[in-house]
Amino acid sequence: MTTQTEKLSRSWTRIGLRLLPFADAASEDLPLSRLLRLSLFQISVGMALTMLVGTLNRVMIVELKVPAALVAVMVSLPLLVAPFRALIGFRSDHHRSELGWRRVPYLWMGTMLQFGGFAIMPFALLVLGGLGQAAHAPAWVGHMGAGLAFLLVGAGLHTTQTVGLALATDLARPEDRPKVVGLMYVMLLVGMILSALVYGYLLRDFSPGALIRAVQGAAVITVCLNVIAMWKQEGRSVARKPGRQEEPDPDFMASLKHFCADAAALRRLWALGLGTMAFSMEEVLLEPFGGEILHMSVSDTTFLTAALACGSLLGFAWASKVLSQGADPHRMASMGVLLGVPGFLAVMVSAPQALPWLFIVGAVLIGFGVGLFGHGTLTATMNHAPPGQAGLALGAWGAVQATAAGVAMALGGIIRDVAAQVTDSASAYAFVYSLEAALLVATWLIMIPLVKAKP
Repeated sequence: MTTQTEKLSRSWTRIGLRLLPFADAASEDLPLSRLLRLSLFQISVGMALTMLVGTLNRVMIVELKVPAALVAVMVSLPLLVAPFRALIGFRSDHHRSELGWRRVPYLWMGTMLQFGGFAIMPFALLVLGGLGQAAHAPAWVGHMGAGLAFLLVGAGLHTTQTVGLALATDLARPEDRPKVVGLMYVMLLVGMILSALVYGYLLRDFSPGALIRAVQGAAVITVCLNVIAMWKQEGRSVARKPGRQEEPDPDFMASLKHFCADAAALRRLWALGLGTMAFSMEEVLLEPFGGEILHMSVSDTTFLTAALACGSLLGFAWASKVLSQGADPHRMASMGVLLGVPGFLAVMVSAPQALPWLFIVGAVLIGFGVGLFGHGTLTATMNHAPPGQAGLALGAWGAVQATAAGVAMALGGIIRDVAAQVTDSASAYAFVYSLEAALLVATWLIMIPLVKAKP
């Protein structure tokens, strides 16, 4: 009986490793239960991203009648914090505190910033849209309040994500770190999918009260998830207390220069930035496009975010399987770029043909390309990370990715509004999507030398 039980246990283990993505990232020192608990901070980040670039931008543009250019600027305000992700990661690599922690203080700081932004956000948006009694408030109150809310949430999610990923790499064995980071990003997509479904359900009958409940509920859940995620994850060390270091901490600029000394590093960062812009310009426009052009409801367009995230999840899972077999991450990223082009073409064709299903297919295909591109560039960055500088490497990747995304979202809304002045609304959206397809082709051209380079 004991032999049969052992055989059955080994069989279930093999099945689990095959069916559960990144299950082989766990180890005796970092069991899967602890790893999944740590990944809860990515769930909160996914909730915030879905709220900022999915649900709220459609609500502001369609329900609150806020100009798309202003919405794009609001959503891109986290851009002001994104360039500092490399510095945040570097500081968490060498942070010293009386409690002996490096990562946890930054995780807590990011959590509080997210909570504060969500706490004031719904009321600021109601003032911005002039609904109910908020219509009597000065216009600058809505602008300042909404801007502050978006900035706080953006600063919190950037800090939490950068330091949380660095903590995950600290806990994992060196050979498992790419798989652990991959698991973290899969959990980010899971958070986006689940929160999109929940937001769509809560806002199926839009009202100011429903908006307040949805946003402030996200604030409370964010704190709960992040506290559970960081609980007893990082050990305390006397050596990390102030004044205990035997030699001075390294200089940030010198460390960053060393990281970029790789001949392919700058080209990889340029490709990451341009490709991210190509995939991100539609984020502030995707749901408004479905509502304004295809006449989809708030609930239906919110599900588009889930469709986009599902495509990304499939792309990330497939890329992880292939890359674990030794495939070139640069080639994987290039494949994702090329798959994004037909996705944008499908979205453009869906408008004149009035085919919402084709719009959804295009969104899934774009998401699939995003998954391949994101995993490929992230894996390539991790493979070239200097020893002992996981925070810096992940911060540099995140800084370029987030900055490019913020710029692209702002440009997407502004270009759409300018184009709408000289043509109809559907053509204005199509112009932005065409520009994104062209940027994807340019990204592919930049990556050709990286693909041809020998590992």
